[in-house]
Amino acid sequence: MLSIRLARQEDAPAIAALMQLAIEQLQQGYLTSEQIEASKAGMGLDALLIEDGTYFCVEDNGELAGCGGWSRRATLYGGNHSAGRDPRLLDPANERARIRAMYTHPDHVRKGVGRLVLETAEAAARAEGFREIEMAATMAGKPFYERCGYAVETEWHDTNGAVPVPLATMAKAL
Repeated sequence: MLSIRLARQEDAPAIAALMQLAIEQLQQGYLTSEQIEASKAGMGLDALLIEDGTYFCVEDNGELAGCGGWSRRATLYGGNHSAGRDPRLLDPANERARIRAMYTHPDHVRKGVGRLVLETAEAAARAEGFREIEMAATMAGKPFYERCGYAVETEWHDTNGAVPVPLATMAKAL
């Protein structure tokens, strides 16, 4: 049975391990092996999400099955090590909240983990007055987000790694 809770700093090692596993396994078929390796330069844990109380862990019978959250800060994607992070607080009246760092353990895909995180994050952003939300989606995640009502606005390439990695900015009204 799935349960969701706020992530804690002590969850960080398990979250980071899950992220690496998800990047390595779930991007196959969408990215080349070089792009998967390059993805690690642009993706990962942003500890500020945990500090802000906007990042969640999903457990399935006590086992970490996924993680993800939202942000009231300007950074669109990336982890602690990523270039271009912006901690500026967004204005809910005229800026979009962000969906951030959504990962599902490969053994738990298609079990409702991502949808649980997404719905929880959207409700939290809505409760803080945000009317729209956006994300930088991977090619592997794009079909899921489209099924959840997100629309692609732009497709672009993250150039933080050794080779460019395709991403899509997606958004929806809350």
